[in-house]
Amino acid sequence: MDQGADSVDIALANALLSGDVVVTQDYGVASLALGKSCHVVHPSGMVIDGSNIDRLMFERHVAREVRKRGRRSGKIKKRTAEDDRIFLEAIVKVL
Repeated sequence: MDQGADSVDIALANALLSGDVVVTQDYGVASLALGKSCHVVHPSGMVIDGSNIDRLMFERHVAREVRKRGRRSGKIKKRTAEDDRIFLEAIVKVL
């Protein structure tokens, strides 16, 4: 891999084939995967597609700007069995 900040993301995107299923919480990777006609599922169970990727990318940009100003986001909650169930339902739906 190159040493660039997004080199792994780009290598992953280059390896993707149309119809692949990608599980990621990185909206940049999701956007690259959608550009390759892949199906994308967030670990939360949210299906990421053309109807929501623009909003998600905008929210990512806003969050990055907030972090630059020194503000921290809330705590990340522990994953539950319910989270796993929702994710499984999303994966089954996509497949």
